[in-house]
Amino acid sequence: MGPVVQGLTDKLLHRGPDDGGHWVDPDQGVALGHRRLAIIDLSQEGHQPMVSRCGRYVLVFNGEIYNFQGLRQRLEATSWDGGWRGASDTEVLLEAIAFWGVEETLKQSIGMFAFALWDRQRRLLYLGRDRLGEKPLYYGWGKGAFFFGSELKALGAHPGWRGDISPGALALFVRFNYVPAPYSIYEGVFKLSPGAFACVSLEWLRDNGGGQPTPLPEKSYWSARTAALAGVGSPFAGTAKEATAALDSLLRDAVRQQMVADVPLGAFLSGGIDSSTIVALMQAQSSLPVRTFTIGVDREDYNEARHARAVAQHLGTQHTELYVTPEDALAVIPDLPELYDEPFADPSQVPTFLVSKLTRRHVTVSLSGDGGDELFGGYNRYFLATSIWKRCGWLPPKLRQCLASGLTSLPASFVDRGPGWLSAQAGKFGRAGRLSDKLNKLAAILPASSPEELYLNLSSNWGGDLPLVDPAQGRLSIFSEPGWGEGFSSFPEKMMYLDMLSYLPDDILVKVDRAAMSVSLETRVPLLDHRVCEFAWKIPLHMKIRNGQGKWLLRQVLYRYVPAELVERPKRGFDIPIDAWIRGPLREWAEALLDERRLRDGGLFEPAPIRRRWAEHLTGKSNWQASLWNVLMFQSWLEARP
Repeated sequence: MGPVVQGLTDKLLHRGPDDGGHWVDPDQGVALGHRRLAIIDLSQEGHQPMVSRCGRYVLVFNGEIYNFQGLRQRLEATSWDGGWRGASDTEVLLEAIAFWGVEETLKQSIGMFAFALWDRQRRLLYLGRDRLGEKPLYYGWGKGAFFFGSELKALGAHPGWRGDISPGALALFVRFNYVPAPYSIYEGVFKLSPGAFACVSLEWLRDNGGGQPTPLPEKSYWSARTAALAGVGSPFAGTAKEATAALDSLLRDAVRQQMVADVPLGAFLSGGIDSSTIVALMQAQSSLPVRTFTIGVDREDYNEARHARAVAQHLGTQHTELYVTPEDALAVIPDLPELYDEPFADPSQVPTFLVSKLTRRHVTVSLSGDGGDELFGGYNRYFLATSIWKRCGWLPPKLRQCLASGLTSLPASFVDRGPGWLSAQAGKFGRAGRLSDKLNKLAAILPASSPEELYLNLSSNWGGDLPLVDPAQGRLSIFSEPGWGEGFSSFPEKMMYLDMLSYLPDDILVKVDRAAMSVSLETRVPLLDHRVCEFAWKIPLHMKIRNGQGKWLLRQVLYRYVPAELVERPKRGFDIPIDAWIRGPLREWAEALLDERRLRDGGLFEPAPIRRRWAEHLTGKSNWQASLWNVLMFQSWLEARP
C-alpha cells in the first residue's frame, strides 16, 4: 500500500512542497499520506502523518488552527499528562482530540482545515472540515477501495479510480459555474460538508462501496443555518457606533490570530472595501510595513491597481503591483483544467491565479478579504432582485412573460443607443456595459414565479434551455430542499444565507484555494472567522444595506483607518474581458471546443442552444460570455482529464 499512497500524495506536491510522508497499517488495509507546506514549526517535529503520544490516533491535517496556542495552554491546565515534541498546531489538534474527543475539539478550534483521523483502537475513520469550507475534502469509492484527499487529481491516481461523469453534477455545473457540495463531477465521489465531520468503520465503508454509493453520514459541529437563524432571531440591540466598535474588535482579533506564521506573510489588496479592511487591521497591529500585492490591467474598466496603490500609500504598506498583459492572462487558460481539477467557470479564476503567483514570489502566506459580500450584503444582486420583485412581482405571470419577450425582441442597435429610461433601469445591473446585455439578463429573470425562483434565475447561466440530456437535474441543489428559506423575514437575508451555504464555499473559496495552492501559497480569510460570521448575522439588515449600498457597517470599520474617498466607488468584480477575448484572440480555441460535431460526439450536451448563443455572441447581438465560458471550461476540462 505504501507505493500506492505515495503515488497519490505525489499528485499534491504543489500543496505541500516542503515535506511528505505516509503511514500504513497493512493488517487493516489503511494508509494515510500527506504533503506539507510548513507554516508553523518548520522542524521535522511537524512531520505528518502524526501519531498521538498515546499511540491510538494517526492524523493527516491540511490547514491552520489559529487558536492552537490557547488550546495548548488549556490542555496544560487540565489533567492531561503528556509532553510536547514540537510547537506545531497539528500536534495540538491531535493531542486535544486524544484528550477531549473529535467533536469537542472541533467546537473549541478556530481555523481552516480538512483532516483525516484513524482511531487504531476502535478501527474508525474520521473525516472533518472547517466551518465555512475554506479547505477542500473529497472522498469516494472506487474498485475495491475508499479514498479521500484535498483534490480530485490525487484520488484519480488510485488504481481503483473509475472516473464516470455524473449527469446531475454536470447539470448543476452548467447552471451555476461550479459543482455544489455534496456532489463532485464524478459518480460516487463527494465533498464533505463545511462544519461537519464523519465517523465510519471499515465494515461500513465496505458495505456501502458497492452499488450506488451515497454521501457519508455527517454530524455538524457548527451549523451555518443555526448561526444565521440565531442571529436574525436575536439581533444586535446597540447603536451603530457600538456595532462598529464590536465588529472592529472581532476583526482585529481574527486578523491578529491569522498573522501568526513562521514564514513570510502578506495580503492581497484590490483597494476595495473587504481587502482594504483586512490590510488596515493588519497594519494597525504590525510594527513593520505589511506586504501587499495587487495586479493591474491596461483596460480602465477592469483595472483596480491604482485604487489599491492609494490605499497602500495611505496605510504605509510595502506594496507590490504587477500589470499583466492579455497575453499573460491568456497563457493561463490552458492550465485551468489541471489547476481546478473539476469543471469550474468563474472567470475571476484567471486574475486570482495571477495575483497568487505574484504574491508567492515574496511570501508563503497571504490574507484575503473574501467573505465580506456574503456576510455584509455586498453583492448588487441583493438590491437588484429585491427591487425587481417589488416592482414587477405583483404583475400576472403571463404579463411578465410578455414583458420579457418584448425586451429580448428589441434590436440591440436600438437599445444600445441608450434611451433614457432604458439606461436608468439597466444601470442597476452594476458595471457599465451594453444596455442590450443588461436587458437580456432582466428578461431572463422576469418570468420567475417567486422571489426565490427569481434569485435562482439571476444566479444561473442556463435556464429553460439548459443544454443537457436531462435538464431537470440542474435543480438538485439547496434550492430544491423544502423549507430552506424558513425563519428569514427578508428576501436579502435569504439570498445572503444561500450564498453562504453554496456560492461562498463552492465557488469563491474553491477559486482562491486552488489558485493559491497551485503555487504553494497559503491563503487565510479573517472575515470567515466563525465568530465574525455569527456576529454578522446579528447585525440588523439596515446596518448592512443602506441607501442602495451594501456593507454599510463594514465600511464604518474601514473609515476608522482609511478615508472614504479612497475606497468609495462603484463595485467591480475581479474579472477579465472574456467577452472580447472569445471574439478575438481566443476565437479559434473557442470555435474548436464549440464545434457542433465535437459537442454531439461528447454525448453530454445538446449542441443547438450552445451554437445559437455562440453565433449571437460573435455577431455582437448579445453578450453570452458567462454561459459560453461555462461550456468552454467544461469542454476544455473534459479533453484534458486523464
